[in-house]
Amino acid sequence: MSISILAIPFLPLIAFVLTLLFGRQIGTKVHWLPIAAVLGSFCCALVAFCRVQSGEIINADLYTWIQSGSFRVSVGFLVDQLTAVMLIVVTSVSSLVHIYSVGYMKGEEGYYRFFAYLSLFTFSMLMLVMGNNFMQLFFGWEAVGLSSYLLIGFYFNKKSASDAGKKAFIVNRFGDFGFLLGMFLVYTQCGSLHYSEVFAKAPQIGALTFSFLGMDIHVATLIAMLLFCGAIGKSAQIPLHVWLPDAMEGPTPVSALIHAATMVTAGVFLVARCNPIFALSTFTLNFIAILGAVTALFAATIALVQTDIKRVVAYSTVSQLAYMFIACGVGAYAAGIFHLFTHAFFKALLFLGCGSIILGMHHEQDLKYMGGLKKFMPVTYITFLLASLSISGIPPFAGFFSKDEILLMAFCSDSFAGKVAYITGLLVAFLTAFYSFRLLFLVFHGDFRGTEEQRHHLRESSPVVLVPLCLLAVGAIGSGWFGIPEALGGSNHWAHFLNPVLGHPQAHVAHSTELVLMLVSVLAGAGGIALAWFMYRLRPQLAPDLAARYPALYRLLHNKYYVDELYQKYIVEPALWVARNVLLKGVDTRWIEGVVNGVPACLGLFAQVLRGLQDGVVSHYLAWMGGGALVLIVLILVG
Repeated sequence: MSISILAIPFLPLIAFVLTLLFGRQIGTKVHWLPIAAVLGSFCCALVAFCRVQSGEIINADLYTWIQSGSFRVSVGFLVDQLTAVMLIVVTSVSSLVHIYSVGYMKGEEGYYRFFAYLSLFTFSMLMLVMGNNFMQLFFGWEAVGLSSYLLIGFYFNKKSASDAGKKAFIVNRFGDFGFLLGMFLVYTQCGSLHYSEVFAKAPQIGALTFSFLGMDIHVATLIAMLLFCGAIGKSAQIPLHVWLPDAMEGPTPVSALIHAATMVTAGVFLVARCNPIFALSTFTLNFIAILGAVTALFAATIALVQTDIKRVVAYSTVSQLAYMFIACGVGAYAAGIFHLFTHAFFKALLFLGCGSIILGMHHEQDLKYMGGLKKFMPVTYITFLLASLSISGIPPFAGFFSKDEILLMAFCSDSFAGKVAYITGLLVAFLTAFYSFRLLFLVFHGDFRGTEEQRHHLRESSPVVLVPLCLLAVGAIGSGWFGIPEALGGSNHWAHFLNPVLGHPQAHVAHSTELVLMLVSVLAGAGGIALAWFMYRLRPQLAPDLAARYPALYRLLHNKYYVDELYQKYIVEPALWVARNVLLKGVDTRWIEGVVNGVPACLGLFAQVLRGLQDGVVSHYLAWMGGGALVLIVLILVG
């Protein structure tokens, strides 16, 4: 295995260790070490991508990690077409986030610790996507969970931030438990956890069933559903989506890294990597498509009325991830990864643009205090506009190509789930354009609604913040051009590149039909933009009037369908009651502490009795000795 491949994950790891150990001593220049490391990883990722593009696939073990009888797991690396794409996404976005953080986190307490955690996050995600076995994937899976906990709760003295970090960590444990069970089942059925061996044996388990409580359960379906549980948690799909919006409590660069290049994309990567297993279960694929459609619509409607600038973009992430799962659910894994690729750039641009706005607004995040920032922050405005056009699916921006590929594959699917996903996806495209430009108009257009102190602080961000925005804008425009469809005169290089790993179903429609479908989706996006312009520029009083006319609906959306409140009432509070009244008072206090404290108490009573016998009177000692001797004589005679 070449040094360049090993350097991709281990450079950020070295940077993490050195920054954490010596960062305080290095001081304000500590950022250069993690930045140099992640840029080195990006260069090595480019080399790996070129090697894969030339036809070289790397699958090698570095060393044996666990050996127990026939069970063997190694630390190894698989660099194929899918891995090569993920490496470019992770290292490029992470590099720009590192650079951006120099300006955003300037003067923050724990500056060196923040950069150490960023490096740990990058290393964890790289280990996840580069592993050649399920165990290493699970290691990276849990490591990104740990990293997210550290970064979301970076401001740990702030209760809301520490609570958000715990929420992300705990909610993901539910999904990870299912993932772990699925991994165990993979080993019991295939006798290995290495991808090559598991996927080679996957067809053999396609017809296997077992009986449970009188029901015949399809083994492949059970494995796929359990693995998908992990994806639901990491990629924030219903019902485990609740952690992601609260993750906004972390610094804005963290939001960009989590939403665009690391943690939340891990679930989509898992489904794509395990496509030979998921392909065996039609039920699971239909379930994924339907859940993706429901989640996309659910999150998009919530984003319509949110007033925190970062929460609007956060719910946008939940919705866009659901698009990726729709693609996977109809068997178009390459289309899902394509949207993951383009989404990384325009979503990172949106979040980092939000960060630039927050800096300009002196750390204000409420939309009702913004407005008219276009003249104060022209570069931020232009880049934010480009990202909004991309996520709205307007050609020739990147989001148009990847979103339309998903809608086309859903439309061409033979399943009912695919048809439902297409109709829902089209509606979500309209809603996405609406809430994206609602955000743009409320922030950058109209009159400034903030305080005079905020107006006084308003200015464009520093070059170290703006340069990453401009580079991401290039990706938000051009990253989709790798997958220009044949109907538009392209050759869809993307699908051909990923075909050896993911395959790609053929869209059995004429080019004219495909062009009509594209036109419909573009009109949906343009309609959303037009409605946002009408409501927030031409008739700015219309939105408050609608909220006043339909207060119940507004409250329902603004309070996120009360899912957090339902979880609090029916899950969290009962769990706490059981913990306090059953586990603490019953099990811990009465049983465990009863044994722990009862044994010494009994020994103390016994010792107290013995102490009463040791009174120092010689005649008493002689009487005890005589009595003891008499008892022994009697026992001997009787025996």
